[in-house]
Amino acid sequence: MTEKLEALIHRALDDFHIELPSWGFANTGTRFGKFIQLAAAVSLEDKFSDAGQVHAFTGACPTVALNVQWDLPNGLKDIAEVERLASKYGVQPGSINPNVFQDQEYKYGSVANPDPAIRKRALDHILDCITIADALDCRDISPWFADGSNYPGTQSIRSRIKWFEEALKKAHAGLSSKQRLLIEYKPFEPAFYHTDIADWGMAFLLARTAGPRAYVLVDTGHHYQTQNIEQIVAWLLHHRMIGGFHFNDRRYADDDLTLGSIDPYQIFRIFHEIHNYAWETGKSADVTYMVDQSHNLKGKMEAMIQTVCTAQELYAKAAIVDHARLASLQQSCSLVEAEECLRGAFWYDVRPVLREWRRSHGLPEDPMREFRESGYLEDVSDDDALAIVRAVRPLMQRSAERWAPTKANVFKRAGLPCLPSSQSAQGWIEPI
Repeated sequence: MTEKLEALIHRALDDFHIELPSWGFANTGTRFGKFIQLAAAVSLEDKFSDAGQVHAFTGACPTVALNVQWDLPNGLKDIAEVERLASKYGVQPGSINPNVFQDQEYKYGSVANPDPAIRKRALDHILDCITIADALDCRDISPWFADGSNYPGTQSIRSRIKWFEEALKKAHAGLSSKQRLLIEYKPFEPAFYHTDIADWGMAFLLARTAGPRAYVLVDTGHHYQTQNIEQIVAWLLHHRMIGGFHFNDRRYADDDLTLGSIDPYQIFRIFHEIHNYAWETGKSADVTYMVDQSHNLKGKMEAMIQTVCTAQELYAKAAIVDHARLASLQQSCSLVEAEECLRGAFWYDVRPVLREWRRSHGLPEDPMREFRESGYLEDVSDDDALAIVRAVRPLMQRSAERWAPTKANVFKRAGLPCLPSSQSAQGWIEPI
């Protein structure tokens, strides 16, 4: 590889940062069940600690995305704890994610719910998240909406469009001058007849309606099969409406597999559009890169390191495309030559340059090997029995707290003695 190409890769990697999701370190599952991992994070401190390790070994992940309901359940009262953890583990809070899809009130939607009181509750939560983001000096507020319906005729689609427009305008009005609102889309799941923000066009229009600091967020898993995601990216770049990415991979739907595990060429093509935009315009797109994956089977931290290293490789490959030559070949409609110009960069082995870049930044040449040899996993796993208790106890606690007030009536209706000796939630989990 020439010195010029090496320099291009070094500059690209210097500027490339990818945000880690706090929830990606915790135990997750599918609708069918959850498999407990011994080293999974069960507290906010665990998440910051794990994210700090990934950043230490890769040098590319200085921020952690936070979900307010899961990570800051006490709202502004938790700010000091987040700041303490950020200082302790060397990673800062990143995008702030409202949660308007989990509570029972949102069964029929959040900001598009037919009930105005529930719409107000959802909007108030988003506005609270904006305040939290401002207190933490976080720029991006990134809500994902599960709103939609499952059966024809059960909801007024146009009314819900209006309610979304109203809510997002009010949310935008609550932003500070340095904040952004990132609007994500998804074609289906959990709604299967219609989803209120089903594609990039709907997100684009809602962002434009909301205000000048609202942009579209592209989740690579939130598309129909075979959809041309890089074309979507090109349109959003053209209109200066792309705000960020949630990176993952998929085979069928929103599978949340690790980045590049199924179609690395697609991610390369997305990165190429972004690099090509910078080459054509002379300025870099203001895009936030984030991971959003569910590591049900792979080890949480190993999956994160693998993802970050894959993203670095693909970003570096896209950085060495000969844009001037490609533009000339496109203009002359030299189809084979143009395609090979692009493919040549994809097939180029950039790993030796990545190792050199890591050495130059005091990072391990092989982040995965160094992590595995560090002993961190063994330290956080403790012994198997203690780790299982660590993972399961919070789940049992939440279940107990929910059902403890009515447990006596439940047992009575079932014709059983009230076996737990205490009416408190603790009585349900003491055997653990």
